[in-house]
Amino acid sequence: MESVRMSAKEKVKEKPQQRVYEDIEDLPSVGAATAEKLREIGFHTVEALATAAVSELVAAGISDKRAAEIIAAAREASEIRWVTAKQLAQYKTTIGKITTGSRAIDNLISGGVETQAITEFFGEFGSGKSQLCHQLAVNVQLPPERGGLGANALYIDTENTFRIERITSMAKHLGLDPDEVSERIIYAEAYTSDHQILLLEKADKVIKENNIRLIIIDSLTAHFRSEYLGRQVLAERQQKLNKHLHKLIRLARAFNAAAVVTNQVMARPDEFFAHSAVSPVGGHIVGHTSHTRILIRKSAGKNVRIARLVSSPHLPEGEAVFKITENGVEDVEEGEVKSR
Repeated sequence: MESVRMSAKEKVKEKPQQRVYEDIEDLPSVGAATAEKLREIGFHTVEALATAAVSELVAAGISDKRAAEIIAAAREASEIRWVTAKQLAQYKTTIGKITTGSRAIDNLISGGVETQAITEFFGEFGSGKSQLCHQLAVNVQLPPERGGLGANALYIDTENTFRIERITSMAKHLGLDPDEVSERIIYAEAYTSDHQILLLEKADKVIKENNIRLIIIDSLTAHFRSEYLGRQVLAERQQKLNKHLHKLIRLARAFNAAAVVTNQVMARPDEFFAHSAVSPVGGHIVGHTSHTRILIRKSAGKNVRIARLVSSPHLPEGEAVFKITENGVEDVEEGEVKSR
C-alpha cells in the first residue's frame, strides 16, 4: 500500500483541550499536604493561585520550581495568555458596571462602578463615603437591567461604620426585601491592619462560594494610618499597603468583581482651592493602584454632595452633584444646590 506523506501545512493539529481544575488539590504537584499549606497562606481557589507570585508560594515552604509549576497550571486553566488589542476589547465586554444610585455620578464614571478595577472614594469625615458603599452593596444585587449584577457583596469594615438600618431603608426604596438583601452582604469587621490584610487573603473561597461581584473595604487606610506613626515606619506601612492593594485587584480580576475602597484625607495647607486643599492618605502607592479616584465633598444645600473625578485611565476630570437622603444616594432636583 502506498503511503501518503502530508506536508506540515496539510497536517491538522487538534487544539489541546483546556484542563479544568475544580479544587487546588486537582492541580499537578499539589497533594493534600501542599493544599493545606496553600490554604494557610490564603490560597483557597485555583483562580487565586493563577494570579499568585512564586515568592508568595515559597513562603509556604514550597520550592521555587514547584511553585512555578503550580502557578503555571492554574494560569493555564484560567486562560491567562497573550492577546491582541482587538481580543482585549472583546474581553472587556465582560466587564460589568454597578449603578451608584445617582445618574449624575454614573455619567461621570461612564455608567457606574466597573468590575476588574479599584474605585476609590476619598473625602473628609461625614462626606458620604460610607453611604456610597452601603448603596453599592444593595445595588449590586439588582438585575443588570436595573444597574446591578444580580450578585452579592463582600464588606470589610475597619471603622465600625456599617449600619444595617441604612441597608434596610435603601432596600425598601428599591422595592427589595431587606432581609434577603442583608443575607447577601457578607460582612466582617477588621480590628487591626494585620487583621484587615488577613481577611482579604482568606477571602477567595468566600468570594467563589457566595457569588461575590463587589468587594468593599471601608476604610482602606484607617488602621494603617493609626498604627504606623512617624517616618521611621513609613516604608513598612507602604509596603504592606501595596501588597494589600495588589491582592485586592487580583481578586477583582480573577472573579470579575468590582473593588471599592474609601480613603481618609489629610490637609494641604499650601493649597487654596477646595478640591485640592486635601489629599488622600497612602501617597503614590494608593494613587497608582486605584484606577478611578473620586473626591467626595459637602456642598451648600441640604444633604447635597459633590463628586469630583480626580483620576481615571480613560475618563476626563469632571464633577457631579448628588444627595444622600433616607432613601440612599439620589440625584438632586433643580434648585437644591445653592452654591458650590
